[in-house]
Amino acid sequence: MKDSLCIKCKGKGLCGRPRCPILEKFRSLQSISPAISGDSVFGASPPALFVGSYGYPRVSAGPLIPPLARENEALLLEDPSAWGNMKIEDVISMRSRMVRANTNLHVKDARGKENPLLVKAQELALSKKPVDTEAWFFKAPKQELKFDAVLTPMGPSGLVKNFELAENPDVPKKVDYLVYDTDALAKDAVTELLKSDVSTEHITRLFSIGLLGKERKIVPTRWSITAVDDMAGKELADRIRDFPWVSDIKLFSGTHFGNHFEVLILPRAYSFELIEIWLPKTVWSGESSWIGEDSEGLDGKKGYSPLAGGYYAARLPVLEYLTEIKRQASVFVLREITPDYWAPLGVWVVREGMRNALQNPPRTFESLEAAVSDLAGRVKTPKIEWIQQAKMLSDFRFQKTLDFFFKK
Repeated sequence: MKDSLCIKCKGKGLCGRPRCPILEKFRSLQSISPAISGDSVFGASPPALFVGSYGYPRVSAGPLIPPLARENEALLLEDPSAWGNMKIEDVISMRSRMVRANTNLHVKDARGKENPLLVKAQELALSKKPVDTEAWFFKAPKQELKFDAVLTPMGPSGLVKNFELAENPDVPKKVDYLVYDTDALAKDAVTELLKSDVSTEHITRLFSIGLLGKERKIVPTRWSITAVDDMAGKELADRIRDFPWVSDIKLFSGTHFGNHFEVLILPRAYSFELIEIWLPKTVWSGESSWIGEDSEGLDGKKGYSPLAGGYYAARLPVLEYLTEIKRQASVFVLREITPDYWAPLGVWVVREGMRNALQNPPRTFESLEAAVSDLAGRVKTPKIEWIQQAKMLSDFRFQKTLDFFFKK
């Protein structure tokens, strides 16, 4: 099997095998899954939901319930921003407590209220705080760990007979308003929720379980994560196009769970480029490294590439930063994945890693050459192996803008 296919696929089955051999290695970590011997589970859901993609348009969906967890414990289980000091094995161990209570649904079921389990799952999705939840299964949940390039790890799963919310959800006013506004487009609802400081995790939950937009339907969680990152990013990109350019060349850097980020901010009209490098012996790369590129200009981006999940997760924090400083810029991001990233944890690693990097003090440079030289000194991959794919750096070096000709 070619290493490059593994990186592009990331467990989606492009090789034709019924089960990904790489993910099977991590599923063998059964010893850290909680012992679920009975046919019922009670605990405070963070709140969290999962919608699978297998069998689409018929999917499995339902709440994630950590057995016996209390509110203060449950809050941590769905908050990637609080996991920065953990190790990979700590995240896996923590998330393996999340029991998936599945029921079978059609994606168009979101348009009606006939399925009582779906209605309860939607009520859970509304909440901003943990909700005590109890589920009864047809048989004890199957001991299994679920890994994915986009999704956060999850633990055992089972087909649920019924589940009940033992308390009322705590619903933000803006969430309540937009869920009942069936005339608002999904992208507009996402924008309004972000402006009201509703977290991307909460918005993804609402979108996935079919509570946003005009033509509502249930959307697999892995697709919802990328879609929300994309919609949120497009809205911010539209805003910053009217801002003045940044005045200096700045370079941010940081490392998160074995992912190293270099973020170069250039004084130009908005554009964004991501170079992704998978070093040998990382999760997907095997014995050789792999380099990929994706980018967009002032007119935005259309379509999804093999880098889509990581691309939109990396772009969103950049646009948040530019919106905060009220400037626009061309932004070049290099993400180098090292062997320290030995198990897939989901694209939240990219989103949080970028946010952390952009909070570090930046370096300021007089020239692009000096900035790239400094950047290359912290990257393990030789510059000659990735610089040719960096379209933005070439354009910045050789293409002059109109203001250049009016400078005195």
